[in-house]
Amino acid sequence: MGTDTRLEELGVSGLGEVDEPAFSGLAERHRRELHVHCYRMLGSFEDAEDAVQETFLRAWRRRETFEGRSTFRAWLYRIATNTCLDLLAKHRPEPATGGEVRWLQPYPDRLLDELPAGDADEPETVAVARETIELAYLVAVQHLAPRPRAVLILRDVLGWPAKEVAELLGDSVNSVNSALQRARAGMREHLPAERQDWTGGQQDAELRELLRRFTDASVAADIPTLTTMLRDDIRYSMPPTPGVYVGLDAVVNSWIEDGYEGMQGLRPVPTSVNRQPAVAYYHWRAEEGAYLPLAIDVLRISGGAITEVFIFDADQFPRLGLPERLPADGTE
Repeated sequence: MGTDTRLEELGVSGLGEVDEPAFSGLAERHRRELHVHCYRMLGSFEDAEDAVQETFLRAWRRRETFEGRSTFRAWLYRIATNTCLDLLAKHRPEPATGGEVRWLQPYPDRLLDELPAGDADEPETVAVARETIELAYLVAVQHLAPRPRAVLILRDVLGWPAKEVAELLGDSVNSVNSALQRARAGMREHLPAERQDWTGGQQDAELRELLRRFTDASVAADIPTLTTMLRDDIRYSMPPTPGVYVGLDAVVNSWIEDGYEGMQGLRPVPTSVNRQPAVAYYHWRAEEGAYLPLAIDVLRISGGAITEVFIFDADQFPRLGLPERLPADGTE
């Protein structure tokens, strides 16, 4: 992933000889993958944006420290990781608790498509890349303390050797290996038990039919029909609103209490985020003569049933590339 650039490939003895436009050009090649890395670390698209900008600023200011022993890409990852750790120490010194991540934000698939494709001969690599961007993974990893979180992502997602991770964090290899074991144990506590059965972005006929029925029932606000598609241990949350509902009765009761039953005037737009199926809903506003953004449901599906629903506010629509309104006839 990315371009592995060393000093000899730049034709210079040090980055101090590279002017700012050339440096920016080198760094920009890695923007998307660094952004995804920071997103995994922070769980927030907006915070990841800030982290990447700070990474590029730090890299430019410290360009003379790049000695070419590693690739330029690896050097940027080191800076990005430490930037994220600094941001976490300042703004989120404690990890998430209770199974919820109030700062969680969705990541548009159209931007994930900018990442280089995984090796077709290594399906496990492709699966890891997909599973580690899904929302359930993001929630689980946010429950880890920052440094074990960094170790887990660098070792298990990016595949860095323990020695390089230790150098980055200023720890011993033994400390890194110990942190990795703790992080993996922590992930097992928070990841879904059926993780190996995730459908991810697969769009087979059975999944498409389930999505169609879910969408139709949602537009009709038909809670009894929706209930037939939910697993008994369904999880439901609405970041940044506090609270996670677990179990069929708790989820259905929350919908009834929120006044969803009998809601009218919805129009759906199928989409996908975090490599998961999603549906954006628009609500008819007579005074505007149009359907305006309401919310987006992101689904985790396993074993032919919906096992988790994340609902995000309409303020996420622009980032996800969704239209700002739908006219009365449904055209865009």
